[in-house]
Amino acid sequence: MPEPTAEPGSASAEPGSAFGDRQPRPPTMLDALLPVLVLIALLTTTVALFGIDATNGPLQVALLLAAAFASLIAFKNGHTVAAVAEAAIGGVTSAVGAVFILLAVGALIGTWNMAGTIPTVVDIGIQLISPAWFFFTAAVVCAVVGMVTGSSWTTAGTLGVAFVAMATVMQLPVAVAAGAVICGAYFGDKMTPLSETTILVPQLVGRGLTVNAHIRNMIWTAGPALGISLILFLIIGFRNRPAAEVSTAAAEEALRGAFNTGLLSLLPLLLLIAFALLRYPPFLSILGSALFAGLLAPFTQPEAVRAFVADPSLGPVTTGVKALFGAMATGFVSHSGAPKVDELFSRGGMAGMLTTVWLILGALSFAAVMEHAGFLQRLLAPIVARARSRGTLILAANSSAIGLNVIAGEQYVADVLPARMFRDEFARRGLAPEVLSRAVEDSGTVTSVLVPWNTCGAYISGVLGVPTAAYLPYCFFNLLSPVLDVLYGFLGFKVATVPPEPETGDVDERAP
Repeated sequence: MPEPTAEPGSASAEPGSAFGDRQPRPPTMLDALLPVLVLIALLTTTVALFGIDATNGPLQVALLLAAAFASLIAFKNGHTVAAVAEAAIGGVTSAVGAVFILLAVGALIGTWNMAGTIPTVVDIGIQLISPAWFFFTAAVVCAVVGMVTGSSWTTAGTLGVAFVAMATVMQLPVAVAAGAVICGAYFGDKMTPLSETTILVPQLVGRGLTVNAHIRNMIWTAGPALGISLILFLIIGFRNRPAAEVSTAAAEEALRGAFNTGLLSLLPLLLLIAFALLRYPPFLSILGSALFAGLLAPFTQPEAVRAFVADPSLGPVTTGVKALFGAMATGFVSHSGAPKVDELFSRGGMAGMLTTVWLILGALSFAAVMEHAGFLQRLLAPIVARARSRGTLILAANSSAIGLNVIAGEQYVADVLPARMFRDEFARRGLAPEVLSRAVEDSGTVTSVLVPWNTCGAYISGVLGVPTAAYLPYCFFNLLSPVLDVLYGFLGFKVATVPPEPETGDVDERAP
């Protein structure tokens, strides 16, 4: 997603204002805090009333109401209706790329189920992976794939879906499986020069920082965080082994009775990997693989396709075309007669992602208004100024990024603003640029998936079919990364220093 285009806290007059050429007033701390307090109150109310079902609509309403309230405060300060509306539209527009990817993943899950791709991966997995090693293996495989693809979203939306399905078949906790997938996917996303955030953050920090230097410095927190996570997944896996081994054989038999599992069914997965290695755009790669799987399905799963369409009057070609559109639009529905198998693989479709899209649009609308009116900068500026020691400065950078993931609901906002707001202070204190870039990634990038209304949390929860609150306790890597970064800051371990830069005056909040 592109960097938000709204210029936060701009002091320029807004055309068409009833105030003539008068500039909007800078927000007070109360102005900045009130929308946040309203948002917290609304979110708390929806979760208390609806529980995990809050993401099916109530959370979205809460976010839009909070955005409306923030707009009223902005109007009070002299911002015009047109300017605030334009900022909100700009914020939503910045997520168009993510929305397209989300819809493509929905189509892919539908056609991959129909073509037997996901059932085949599940079948192979439950044969080769011991239940005791399952969570460990899921994290490692997703870490490798994340580094190859450079995308935690692609990894979770493909192999992540398969691992969650495997956990269901093997009677292992799906929340732990989702946590293992997320840990691996986000490690891989951070530790590769193919990732958008890994490229973006060094550019924002500047001062000559290269992507490779940024990655080399991150390994000191990312490596131990993943290592501890793998140990914890092994412990959990061995504790869950006895229950998991009870009905694997019966599950395999039911699975093979419903689908023709074989190497041909893996062709869509291999095609997606090829697209990733060729660096094709994620949307086109995912949609292309989804389309190929839909065309392949009548040949690999003819009975499942006919049962899905359920129209004997149609010929083979028309049946295949109708199945393709149906699986991509509303998802595949299995009619094998095995209830557990049908429930597991009846998923996908672009329509199934619309609630997640709604959640993303609501979060970004609120974030855009908060940024345009200068509220986010007003909240961050005192934090920068009051961080006196090296450790507290690094703590402030991590805390700000995590807070922005919660308040703004968007990973890129949580990466961009702290990188811009703290970079001059880090330079003045003589801290190397890679210290700030690591702090931003260890907090802004990896904790985004832990917030249900954040674009990343909404996406991952949607594709894996596991509520954010359920998988959060098992995202060990994502929880440990900011903790280790802050600990290193206070200990002075792997905190590189450079000659301090001279005082440049006030923090330039508008620096690109």
